[in-house]
Amino acid sequence: MATVKAGLIQVALKAGTDSTPAQIRDAMNEAHIPFIEQAAQQGVQVLSFQEVFNQPYFCPSQDVKWYGAAERIPDGPTVKLMQEYAKKHSMVIVVPIYEEDMTGVYYNAAAVIDADGKYLGKYRKTHIPQVAGFYEKFFFKPGQSGWPVFETAYCKLGVYICYDRHFPEGWRALALNGAEYIVNPSATVAGLSQYLWKLEQPASAVANGCYIGAINRPGTEAPWNIGRFYGSSYVVNPRGEFLCEASEDQDELVTADMDMEVVREVRNLWQFFRDRRPETYDILADIRH
Repeated sequence: MATVKAGLIQVALKAGTDSTPAQIRDAMNEAHIPFIEQAAQQGVQVLSFQEVFNQPYFCPSQDVKWYGAAERIPDGPTVKLMQEYAKKHSMVIVVPIYEEDMTGVYYNAAAVIDADGKYLGKYRKTHIPQVAGFYEKFFFKPGQSGWPVFETAYCKLGVYICYDRHFPEGWRALALNGAEYIVNPSATVAGLSQYLWKLEQPASAVANGCYIGAINRPGTEAPWNIGRFYGSSYVVNPRGEFLCEASEDQDELVTADMDMEVVREVRNLWQFFRDRRPETYDILADIRH
């Protein structure tokens, strides 16, 4: 199996939240273009952006204005733009955006574009939090994507979005469906989350014998000021080892070389898939718990 170069881009908000969603979208899309070109120059083959990458994290509000930020997948302007860059650079691109399925039905989603510019499909965030400052259920319907794994030009790719990462079942489902590399686009602020940020994804990589790319935005976003988004995007290997890590506060591209043979080696050494006992796990699917 080949070595695959992964890239992650983290970018702070480039327009005030008093701007229209369309203005913010255009500013953020434009801000990512130099990093996409930089990724191409460095030979990145699989690139991913942060959660809802071209908008603020608007979930501290409950303002219907932000419904206007939602786009169609794959027919909206952002996916179409990224298809052009994917084809231009023979690069797989994961594009996490706010998705409009129909008026009044919106998802936190990510489109996956193959290296020839072809749209492969999407993942919709499965687990939607609803706590003070994070009113995601106001904006997002829970997804039921069936744990898709995308056969890209370079690897078998899965997506798991932000709050999803706290639920081990999804990591396992993606791995059982064949994922070798899973990206977790996020928007998460300092506090307890920052400790968990460097704990959960490496542990999930070990438990499932796969590479994981974790992407978080940097900066603060007025007027909500729910905290500091701490960046720190990184890639870990199936042994839970960090291959790269971004700063906490800078716009940045980080890259890592993923030896995909390590996936096979680790899964053969640690036979977690062989030794799992799904016939004993009924409680995990019991809706009473």
